[in-house]
Amino acid sequence: MAFIATLCYASLLDIRERRVPFRTWYPMLLISIPFSALFYILLIARGEFAIALYLGAMAIIFSLFFYLFAYFNLFGGADAWALIFISVCIPAFPFTPLLGVPPHAFFPFSVLINAVLINLLTPVAIYLYNFKKGNTAPFPYLFIAYPVVGSEILESHGFVMEEFEEDDGVLKRRFIGIGEAIRRMATGKGRIYTVDLRRNPDKFRNECALFEKAGRVWITYGIPFIVPISAGMIIALFFGDMFYSLLISLNGV
Repeated sequence: MAFIATLCYASLLDIRERRVPFRTWYPMLLISIPFSALFYILLIARGEFAIALYLGAMAIIFSLFFYLFAYFNLFGGADAWALIFISVCIPAFPFTPLLGVPPHAFFPFSVLINAVLINLLTPVAIYLYNFKKGNTAPFPYLFIAYPVVGSEILESHGFVMEEFEEDDGVLKRRFIGIGEAIRRMATGKGRIYTVDLRRNPDKFRNECALFEKAGRVWITYGIPFIVPISAGMIIALFFGDMFYSLLISLNGV
């Protein structure tokens, strides 16, 4: 329950402020780490060394994986820490969920899978929003971005997906390519996040002026991944692995 309460609180902070101070995790870690250590000790004491080794190795691999994703800006810091702490503190299912324990038996993997599946619903919701509003753009952008009023962009959350240039009073604009956007995200260079506009108004004075002149600016959605992580953990805890359960249903087992 300490994990669920902390993740929900962290999700609220990330949605509201796009920042989750590291101290947010302290109470949860203070409670969870001793229980995690006791879990491994009991496994070894019962002679289940192979299981302890498997879960420990998986926790290390997953933690390294999430850390590298955050290092290369493919994950937010709070997202990475949430998954790392789940990997370290809750490597196994605390109890058998409604849909059973999947063969891999590694709880954090089910949390991640559930979070990814939940997150896949976001592009569909964005497309339906754009369709309802009559927004038009090249095919992929209708699923990953939406337009906001240029003069109100500071109130939005997301990455700017357009570049603007003014030449002799004529405003030119282009969508940033998907591959280019990913490279910018990975390197942390050349990308503009709306939170940067709010925190550094003087640095982006020219950009904000162009956004206002453009009227509308397309940005990617800014829903923190920690939100589906939190939902994915709750689902994994009480119901199980959504993907594994789907495969079982399709196979008629």
